Amino acid sequence: MTKAAPDAYLIIITNPLNSMIPLACEVLKEANKLNARKVFGCSTLDSVRAATFVGEAICKDPKTVDVPIIGGHSGNTIIPLISRSNPPACLEGDDLQKMIKKIQEAGTEVVKAKAGKGSCTLAMAYAASRLIFSILRAADGEKEIVESAYVKSDVMPEVKYLASPLLLGKCGIEKNFGLGKVDECEKKMFCEAMEILKKDIEMGEKFAKAKICEAQKNSKKS
Repeated sequence: MTKAAPDAYLIIITNPLNSMIPLACEVLKEANKLNARKVFGCSTLDSVRAATFVGEAICKDPKTVDVPIIGGHSGNTIIPLISRSNPPACLEGDDLQKMIKKIQEAGTEVVKAKAGKGSCTLAMAYAASRLIFSILRAADGEKEIVESAYVKSDVMPEVKYLASPLLLGKCGIEKNFGLGKVDECEKKMFCEAMEILKKDIEMGEKFAKAKICEAQKNSKKS
């Protein structure tokens, strides 16, 4: 990619996504081809799940429901901002906690249901196509296109990569909306997720640097 299409959009959906995006960015940076505005981790799948489950709970078509996602793309790092659901979802107490867990563990539930013989392939394909079409519409000049995705970010100094709502434009990410307003429950979840994200990001970066170093050594030998 760095040679054949250095200005292409890169959308990754392969897990572990929290580590894969840092890995990809390190490789692109080493080749001096990193344009972080065009590198996306498709955590959009979490947006799709959140809209589906919340839509069912409030009896609305999921296509008309928006639930911002922040954090990452694994387990407890997935933080659905149900407090900012549009239309509003009046979920509290146990109902709210069950909804959060349902969104966070949706992928695991599919793998269990398939007895380890597959994953949520169609859901991933749908989420990827949704993000791709949103990027293309924005690149074509359509305004106010917002999607949540896991990207290189300066929103929080503690972590270099984060999922958050993004305004898309002609050249990729036009604006990162960051965390926005969160309630106390969401703030607590985010603080807990930060420690997991730090480790996941570090793992991706270390793996990339080790492989780059190995390739450089092999190149000198040949």
